Amino acid sequence: MSSVKQKIVIVGGGMVGKKFCEKLVDKDLLGDFEVEIFGEEPQVPYDRVQLTEYFKSSDENSLALAPRSWYTEHGITLHTSTRVAGIDRANKQVFVESGESVSYDKLILATGSNAFVPPIPGADRRGVHVYRTIADLQAIEGHTKSANSAVVIGGGLLGLEAARAVQEAGLEVHVVELADRLMARQLDKVGGDILADAIDALGVKIHVSASTKAIVEHEGALQLQLADGSAIEADMVILSVGISPRDDLAHSAELEVGPRGGIVVDPTMRTSDSDIFAIGECALYEGMIYGLVAPGYQMAEVAAEQIAGNEEAFTGSDMSTKLKLMGLDVATIGDSLASGEQYETVELKDRSAGIYKKLVYDPGSMALVGAILVGDAEEYGSLLSYYRSETALPSPTYQIIASGGAALPELANALICNCENVSRADIEEAVVGGACDMATLKSCTKAGNGCGGCGPELKRVLSAELARLGVTVSKDICEHFPYSRQELLTFAKVRRLKSFDEMLASVGTGAGCEVCKPLVASILACSWNDLIFDHATIQDTNDRYLANIQRGGTYSVVPRIPGGEITPDKLIVIGEVAKKYNLYTKLTGGQRVDLFGARLELLPQIWEELIEAGFESGHAYAKGMRTVKACVGTPWCRFGLQDSTSFAIRLEERYKGLRAPHKLKSAVSGCMRECAEARSKDFGIIATERGWSLYVCGNGGANPRHADILATDLGDDECVAMIDRFLMYYILTADPLTRTSSWLESLEGGLDTLRDVVINDSLGICDELEAEMDGLVGRYKCEWAEVVNDPQKRRKFQAFANSNVGDPTIEFVTQRGQKQPISGGAAVAAEQAGAK
Repeated sequence: MSSVKQKIVIVGGGMVGKKFCEKLVDKDLLGDFEVEIFGEEPQVPYDRVQLTEYFKSSDENSLALAPRSWYTEHGITLHTSTRVAGIDRANKQVFVESGESVSYDKLILATGSNAFVPPIPGADRRGVHVYRTIADLQAIEGHTKSANSAVVIGGGLLGLEAARAVQEAGLEVHVVELADRLMARQLDKVGGDILADAIDALGVKIHVSASTKAIVEHEGALQLQLADGSAIEADMVILSVGISPRDDLAHSAELEVGPRGGIVVDPTMRTSDSDIFAIGECALYEGMIYGLVAPGYQMAEVAAEQIAGNEEAFTGSDMSTKLKLMGLDVATIGDSLASGEQYETVELKDRSAGIYKKLVYDPGSMALVGAILVGDAEEYGSLLSYYRSETALPSPTYQIIASGGAALPELANALICNCENVSRADIEEAVVGGACDMATLKSCTKAGNGCGGCGPELKRVLSAELARLGVTVSKDICEHFPYSRQELLTFAKVRRLKSFDEMLASVGTGAGCEVCKPLVASILACSWNDLIFDHATIQDTNDRYLANIQRGGTYSVVPRIPGGEITPDKLIVIGEVAKKYNLYTKLTGGQRVDLFGARLELLPQIWEELIEAGFESGHAYAKGMRTVKACVGTPWCRFGLQDSTSFAIRLEERYKGLRAPHKLKSAVSGCMRECAEARSKDFGIIATERGWSLYVCGNGGANPRHADILATDLGDDECVAMIDRFLMYYILTADPLTRTSSWLESLEGGLDTLRDVVINDSLGICDELEAEMDGLVGRYKCEWAEVVNDPQKRRKFQAFANSNVGDPTIEFVTQRGQKQPISGGAAVAAEQAGAK
C-alpha cells in the first residue's frame, strides 16, 4: 500500500455499512485508509433486524450496533443526519445536501432500501404508516396511544414483526396478505397455513388471498376496502409489502441500474464504475436483490477484501434463515419450495400443535435440497450444515424430523450463525480459548449479533462445551436477565416487583425476549398470585385468553369442579350452557366436564352464566394447580378408610389458581385400592387407618412416574402443612417448565434432601414456606370473574376489532350428535361420510 492514505467514503449508515467498517478494522486496513461514513438517520448505525425491540423499550441506544465512540476510536468519521445528494464520478466526489463536497478514492454505496408503498388509493392518508426505521416506529408508537386497532398489509417477515409490535402495545391486530398464505416466498401452503393458525391463536387475525382495493376514512377511523367487497376498520394501517432498493444516487450518476431497480454489481461487488462498490439491499447481483442481513454481510466482506487487494468473490448467497416470529420458530433452508419428480419429500404435520416439518432431498445422492420448519426448528443448525456441505442424509429420512434432529449426526462444521458464518467448531474453539459466557462468545465470534435467530442454539453449544470441559454452566435465563429463575423470583419478592417493566428496570437489560417474558409472567404469578390477564402481552395464548386454544381455532371452557363433586343443579347449568352455545361436552380424567368449541367473542358470555351459577375458572390453561381427583371414600365406599372427597375438595379449594413452574395435578384415594390414582400425581394422598399418606413427584403422560412416599399417618391439618411446604419449596427452586418429577430427579440428594427440608426443617424455612403459601392462596381471585365484571377486559375477546361477530372461517361437522372442528380427524371423517 502507498504511504499516502486513500479515502473511502461509505454512503449509508445501516447494518451493512457498519459491517464494512468492521471488516476494515478486522483486516487492519485503517492505517492505509481514511474512512468517512454518511447516514441519513440521526442515530448511529443500529440493528434494523431487531427493530421491534425498540417498540418495547423506546430506547434507541439499545439497538445501536456500536456507540459513537467506537467509530472515533478506530479513526472513522461518522456523519449522522447527513444525506448524500449526488455523485461526481469524473472528479470522484460526493455532495452532501448542505452543498459540501467530499472526495473519495473508493466509494461504497450501502444505501439499503425503502419500504415499498403500493399504489393503493388512500395509502398516503393520515394514520397510514410504513415499518422500516426508528422514525417510523416513533410515529407508530405515538399513534398507538390513541388507537385500539391496527391492520398490517403484508404477511411477510417484516409484516408479522409489525403485527407483533402493535399487538404488544395492546391493539387488536389484523394481517392482510395478497398471497394465499403467510410468508409466501419461504413457506408452502401447508407451512403458511399452520403458521397462520398459530398466529391467529395469539389473537392476530389473518386474512390471506385478500387484495386491498382502497384505504378510506369511515366514521372517524380508517377502513380497508378489499377486492371481495368486505372491509376491515382500524385506527391505524401499517404497510409492509416489501422493499425497493435505494438506487437513486446510482441512477443520477449514470451507473448501471437494473430494469426493476437495484445497482448492478459483479462478483467483486463493483458497479459499472470500478471505484464504486454497492453492497446490501441496494445491490443487484445476477438479477437478484438480497433482502436478508447475512448476504449483505457477505457482500461487505467481499468489498473489503477487494479493497485490500485480495481475490474474493461473491457468488450468491444461501437464503436459509431461522427466525422467531411472535414467539414461533420459523426456518427455511435452501430451495424450500422445490418440487418435481427428481425430488423426494418427507413431512411431519401436527396442526393442533402448530408444528410442520418438511425435507426435500435428492433420492440419488441423499443430499438435502430444501427444508421448512414451523413451530419447532431444533434441527435447523444440523440440517443447514448437511445442506451446505452436500453431505448425504442418513436413512430413513423420516427419523430426522420424527426425532427432533436426534437421529441426525452432528457435523463438526455445523453452522450455528448464518449471518456471520460461524460454525460449531468455531464456537467450541472460542470456548476453549476462554469465551465462557454468551456476551464474550458473541463478542469474539460475532455469532448472534445479526438476526439473533441462532441464540438458543448458541447457548446450547456453549453449555455443552463448558460441561465437556468441566466448567460450571450458567443458568442465566437469557441475555436480558443474567440470573436463574430462582434468583429472579427472589428479586421479585424482596424488591416487591410486580410487572415485567419493573423487573427489567430493576435487574434486567434491553427490552426482553420470547424466553424471558413468559418466564417473568410466571414468576410474578408465583410470587403474588395476581391476575395473569394483567400480564397478557408477555404471556402465551392460553393465559392471554384464559382458555386453551383448540383445533380449528376455538377455545375450551373448563369450570372447576372441586374433588369431582357437583350438584344436579350445577350439572343442569353446564348442560344448558353447552346446549345454548352449541359446545361439545366431555367428561375428563380429572373429574370435570370440558366444553369445547367456544368462539373467542363468546367466552365472556359463557363464563358470565357459569359464574352466576357459582362456578369458577378451572385453570385448565394454566401452568399451575389443575385438579384434585377423588374417589367417593367413607361416605359411600365399604372399603373406604377416610373421607377422600371432602379432603380433595379442601385441597382443591386451597390451591386453586396457584401458579407454578409447571402444571400441578393431585388426587385423594380413600384406601390403598387407589381408585383415584393418587400415585400418578404431583402430590397424591392415600388414606390409612390413622390418617393420610402423602406421595409426591409422580406424573402420568408419556413418561409416567410413580410418586414417592414423603410422610405417612398424617392428620388433615398436618397433611395440608406438609403439602404447603412441598409446593412452595418446588415453586421457589424448580427451573422453568419443570414437572415435580423431573425436579426431584435433579435435586441433589433427591427424596432424602426433600424430606430433610420439608419434614425435618433442615434449612429452618418451614414456617416461612407455610406463611408464603398462606399469602398466595389468600390473594386468590377467579380470573374469569375479574374479566366478566370488567368491560375493558371483555373487549379483548372480540374476534374482530370493529365487530362483535364471530370468525366466519371456523367450521364444524357433526359426529355422534355433537360438533367437531373441520380439521384433522374430523375433516377425514367428514370426507369419508360425505359431510362436506
